[in-house]
Amino acid sequence: APMKAVIFLIAAITVVGCAAPQPEVTEIEVAKPTLEIFAESDRQWTGVAVTPEGRVFANYPRWSPEVPVSVVEVEANGILAAYPDEAWNDWSPEADPASTFVCVQSVVADDKGFLWVLDPANPWFQGVVPGGAKLVQIDPASDEVIQTIVFSPEVAPAGSYLNDVRIDHRHRAAYLTDSGAGALVVVDLESGESRRLLDDHPSTSAEDVVLTIGGSEWLLPNSAAPQVHSDGIAYDAANDAVYYQALTGKTLYRIPGAALRDPALDDTALVAVVEIVARSGSSDGLLWDRADGIFISAIEEDAVKRWSPRGVETVVTDPRIAWPDSFAIGPDGSLYVTTSQIHRGPNPGEPYRILRITGW
Repeated sequence: APMKAVIFLIAAITVVGCAAPQPEVTEIEVAKPTLEIFAESDRQWTGVAVTPEGRVFANYPRWSPEVPVSVVEVEANGILAAYPDEAWNDWSPEADPASTFVCVQSVVADDKGFLWVLDPANPWFQGVVPGGAKLVQIDPASDEVIQTIVFSPEVAPAGSYLNDVRIDHRHRAAYLTDSGAGALVVVDLESGESRRLLDDHPSTSAEDVVLTIGGSEWLLPNSAAPQVHSDGIAYDAANDAVYYQALTGKTLYRIPGAALRDPALDDTALVAVVEIVARSGSSDGLLWDRADGIFISAIEEDAVKRWSPRGVETVVTDPRIAWPDSFAIGPDGSLYVTTSQIHRGPNPGEPYRILRITGW
């Protein structure tokens, strides 16, 4: 991230009979990241996706009765249009859960231009609707659904809440987190088969922490601390590494993608290759920055941070970054982040936003 640079210009001049000249100090200000509001909504969204062509999508989880649409395209004039059509967004308890969006948590655009919709199908956190937990691939070029992978109860049990996903086209795989029951899921995109891994392992489980967000401890109505398990996930394609962490946790973990994809490795073998990367602070969303680092949604600090092998640094902090949730990178390199304001409850007092950060 840019930072202030102080450059010392020392004149190497020797003057006979005079004291050596003092160094001249020139302070150069390097441009800092710019934060702007890209879109606003009066309803709570979580995920954001930006295609290589610059089309922007967002999603609304069904956490309350007031969710008339699950996935939208955010158009340039600010209009939010149901995507890919009204039928996919017309879920009811009587509808086919495999062909309608039940409770969408995440939307992701991959480098090939496809949009992926992750539906944990756990509306109001009342349990997974049988046959509803799925990963849906959409081609924005035609606005058509081209693949639907439905997860079995063994992969997405009743108490699960599949949270985020990253696509690995080189190995035809997808990697997911489960924040409801604590696990990773790996999907073979060719066969549609999926496996639940590291179930209830410490790396996928919430830590014993109480988060302070917006100046107050984040607690349930019964004063207990929420336990939100493996949540954010990032994939480094160059090194075939998957990064993840719990939302109510402050530790960033890494595991080789090859290990996750190997059906011969059970959880005992996988545990041996899990690494602690950093104490990165509490975070909801993670995203590989396409260089050598990971963006971190720092929910306790109203900030976006970035981990790299050199450490953790703050990219930008601003009161408008109220519970930063999910990230996307646009074709021009701009970073998009949603504010889901979960800590403020159903009436946050200001709009839910998609913020755009440039110059990072």
